[in-house]
Amino acid sequence: MCPLPTRRDFLRATTAASAGLLLSRTLSAAKKKSVLLFTKSSGWEHDVIKVVDGKPSIMETALRNLSAQHDFDLTATKDGRIFDSAGFRAHDALVFFTTGDLTETGTDKNPPMSSQGKQALLDAIHNGLGFVGVHAASDTFHTPPDPRDLSNRYIAHGAQSDPYLRMLGGEFIIHGQEHDPRLQAANVIINDPSFPGLQGVKSPVSFTEEWYSMKDFAPDLHVICTLDTSTMNGNAYKRAPYPVVWARHEGKGRVFYTAMGDRPENWSNKFMLDVLVGGIRWSTHAVDAAIPTNLQTAAPGYAEIPPKYPPK
Repeated sequence: MCPLPTRRDFLRATTAASAGLLLSRTLSAAKKKSVLLFTKSSGWEHDVIKVVDGKPSIMETALRNLSAQHDFDLTATKDGRIFDSAGFRAHDALVFFTTGDLTETGTDKNPPMSSQGKQALLDAIHNGLGFVGVHAASDTFHTPPDPRDLSNRYIAHGAQSDPYLRMLGGEFIIHGQEHDPRLQAANVIINDPSFPGLQGVKSPVSFTEEWYSMKDFAPDLHVICTLDTSTMNGNAYKRAPYPVVWARHEGKGRVFYTAMGDRPENWSNKFMLDVLVGGIRWSTHAVDAAIPTNLQTAAPGYAEIPPKYPPK
């Protein structure tokens, strides 16, 4: 006959179970988030993502420093074939700094993604994979055709835009030209100072960048920052303030975009890096943030498209 368990046996069992549960939660919490950096250039190849003499790019170096500070793993590639495998889905989020039609070999001669890979990418994001677009990520997969005169970029395509751009939340039209000049200091208006990375930042922030003028903003955007165009020069900026940092949901996936990142020197700028790492941590579910739709109130003139530059 088996003896009945005593109160002491019960307490021992309960203590052991609690300890096991605590250990499981601790291990789960300690698991690092995993981020895949993808920097293929089918169009213009920016200096900040170039690999020179086999050394990591400026962007990769900066992100590796951030990964050490914020406890996430980073893998980097320029090979579009990764989206034909299941491996990319093992990451918690993707970071894109890309240009052009990524299904074409293009400028950097690295292997392109296939059309099936592009669809796999979009499906994975819709099903919960995080996505962070940096600067030229909005200069990627332009709605066709995309002629050299850029005429189709000055048309609002809305729901007919390329599905990648609909996922991202906006499309690059043009930036300032050399005589404007191309690089301009402008005021960045902080529309959501509570978003990760922006706590304590006073608005506006003066920031020098190759500022993208954009269009076809997703109607469900949560605008984090807008660009004050009132002091800027050139046709690209003859428009009302518009979003330059935002977040949205694509199905179950968290999507974040920042227009900053062209200038090599900005990859050591605290404001820009704090904004970026806030977006990365949010996209990987390391932190949470409320992102109600605010496009109409944060940027009432968001739908304006700037006038074209005169033909060269």
